[in-house]
Amino acid sequence: MSDLFDNNSYSDKDNKGIDPELAELLMVEKQKAQFTAQIHEFNDFCWDKCVDKPGSKLDGRTETCINNCVDRFIDVSLFVTNRFAQLIQNSIGK
Repeated sequence: MSDLFDNNSYSDKDNKGIDPELAELLMVEKQKAQFTAQIHEFNDFCWDKCVDKPGSKLDGRTETCINNCVDRFIDVSLFVTNRFAQLIQNSIGK
């Protein structure tokens, strides 16, 4: 199944491959699936880190921990995204 979503499977040198519009749609769906998987992984991490035992309500410590975990995740995601953008910009500028 992973072969279906490999970048190389979207194009064919003889134009006998997948329709370009379909290829674009598949790429977008692949990115959505990767993002969703990353969010689930992140949720699992923060849950394991912050929640000792589930209850009917979150206590203050748990809520603060989850908020901090989410904030750091967003900070790191933005940092990595900006760094990749800089690297791409630098490689284009050369």
